Amino acid sequence: MKTEPADLVVFNAEIHTMNENNDVAQAIAIRDGKIIEFGPDRQILNKYAYASSVDARGKQIYPGFIDAHGHLMSYASQLLGVNLVGSLSEVEMLNRVEDYRKVNKNPIIIGMGWDQSLWDDSTFPDNKKLNVLFPDIPVCLYRIDGHSALVNEAFISLLGNFDVPYGGAILTDDSGVYTGLFIDAALQLFDEVLPKYTNEALRTKILVIQKELFAHGVTGVHEAGVSADELSLLNEMISSGDLKLNIYAMLSHSQQNKEFVRRNGIYRNKSLLVRSFKAYVDGALGSSGALLKEPYHDHPNYNGLTLSNIDSLNALRDFCLLNGYQLNCHGIGDAAVSQILRMCKMAYEKNPDHRFRLEHAQVVDPVDFHLFNDYAVFPSVQPTHATTDQRWAISKIGPERMKGAYAYKTLLNQFGMIALGTDFPIEFTNPFFTIHSAVHRQNSKGFPEEGFLVEESLTFQETLKGMTIWAAFSSFQETELGSIEQGKQATFVILDRPLNKSNVFTPNYSWKTFLNGEIVHSLD
Repeated sequence: MKTEPADLVVFNAEIHTMNENNDVAQAIAIRDGKIIEFGPDRQILNKYAYASSVDARGKQIYPGFIDAHGHLMSYASQLLGVNLVGSLSEVEMLNRVEDYRKVNKNPIIIGMGWDQSLWDDSTFPDNKKLNVLFPDIPVCLYRIDGHSALVNEAFISLLGNFDVPYGGAILTDDSGVYTGLFIDAALQLFDEVLPKYTNEALRTKILVIQKELFAHGVTGVHEAGVSADELSLLNEMISSGDLKLNIYAMLSHSQQNKEFVRRNGIYRNKSLLVRSFKAYVDGALGSSGALLKEPYHDHPNYNGLTLSNIDSLNALRDFCLLNGYQLNCHGIGDAAVSQILRMCKMAYEKNPDHRFRLEHAQVVDPVDFHLFNDYAVFPSVQPTHATTDQRWAISKIGPERMKGAYAYKTLLNQFGMIALGTDFPIEFTNPFFTIHSAVHRQNSKGFPEEGFLVEESLTFQETLKGMTIWAAFSSFQETELGSIEQGKQATFVILDRPLNKSNVFTPNYSWKTFLNGEIVHSLD
C-alpha cells in the first residue's frame, strides 16, 4: 500500500547520485521541490502516492551540471554586439563588423571574440585597416578573453587626454604611434565613453542564455564578477521568476559592492546566492597579460601585468574574512598564482575552511603546488582552455614551464577537490566539451590526436564531481546541490543519450532538465 505522498516520481532511470558512495538508483521521489528518497523502481513506486510521474526510458540522470566559472553578463553583451568568435582571419573579422554595421546604426560599434591565434598571421593586429573602413565611426573590438581590445582612431579620439592606468598597456609601433591595442587595466579608459546596453536588452539575452544552458543540462553558474548594477538586474530577474538558474555571484571589487555586503551580509534571494568577491591579480596569457616569474618566451624582458597590488589584495582578503565571504582570485601566470597562494596563508590561519578559490591557475611553478594543500586554496579551472590554448601556449611560456601548465590532476591531488567551469563566452557553454577536454585532453574535433599534457587528465568520475558536488562545495552549497540525496534540491538532468567515455566526441543534450522538481527544459 502506498503510504507516503509525493509530488513527482521519476522512474526507469539510471540515476548517478554523485553521493559519497557513488550510488546508482532507478527512481527518485520528490516533494516540495526536494528529493525525499531514491532507490529501486519497486521500492519507490510502491511506497509513494504521487501526483505525477516521468518514465525516464532507461536514460541516465545526473545532478544538474554546475558551471563553476562563467560570465552571463559578458555573454549577453556579446550577443548584443558583433560576434567575432571563430573569425579565421583579420579580413573575416572586419567583414563581420561591416555586415553588423549595415543593420545596426549604433553610434559606437562594439564587438567581441576575435582570436589572432586562429589566423595565419598570429601576431596581434593593428588598427590600420579598421581606420580605413571606419574613419568616422568609433569601433571597439574585444579579444576572445576580454583582456584586450582593438580600437580605431575614431574611438581613441573619444578618450581625450589620458594616462595608462596601473596594470594596463597600450601598444605602439616603432615610431610611438598607438596601434589601437589596449590591454587589461587600459580598458578602464573605455568606461566613460562606451554606451551601456539597456537592462531590457540585457534581460532578453540573459533569458536566451538560460535556455541554452538548460538545454545542456547546466542548472547553475558561478558568475565570475558582477558590478552593483548587474547584481541589481540579476536580482530583479530572479525575483520576477524569469531567471530560474542557480547563480552563485562573485562581486566585483568596488565600494558599492562592499556597502552591499555591509548592509546584507551573506545574501540569498531564491536561486541567487551572494557570498564571494572576484579579484583580478593578472591578465590573460593569450593577451600577454598573465604575470610570470620569468619573461615571456616570445617577449624577452617582459613579464606581464599586475592588476592588484598586494596591499589592496590583503585588504579585500580581510574584508571577506570579516564578513564570512569567499575571495576568488583570477590568477593565470605563475607569479600571480604564487602571490595569491601566499596571500591565503593568513586566511587559512584565521579560518581553515575559508574556501578561497584560485580561478584558472593556468601556469603554476611546481615549487608552489603544495601551497594549495598547505593553505586550503580551492582550484577552479576550465578544461577547455587547455585544449584551446595548446595551439600557442608553448610559444608564450616555453617548454620548461609547461611542466606546471594546465595541471589539473596535480591540482586535484594537492587539494582533494577541483571545481570545473567553461569561462563562457570565452569558451562554449557546452559541458560535454568540458568532459571531453578534461578526460581526453582533446577538443571536440579530436585534436591533438595524442592529447595535450595527458598526464594531467582527470578521470571520468573526477570530472563529473568537478561539475557537480565539488563545484557545489566550492560555493558553500554542498548541502543543497551537487548530488541526488535526501533533502537536497530536486535539480537534475536526464540526458538524451549516455555519457560518452570514448575519445571520439559525440554530441549530447539534455532530454529533460529539472530545477527544484520543475521541468525547465524538455525535448518532448
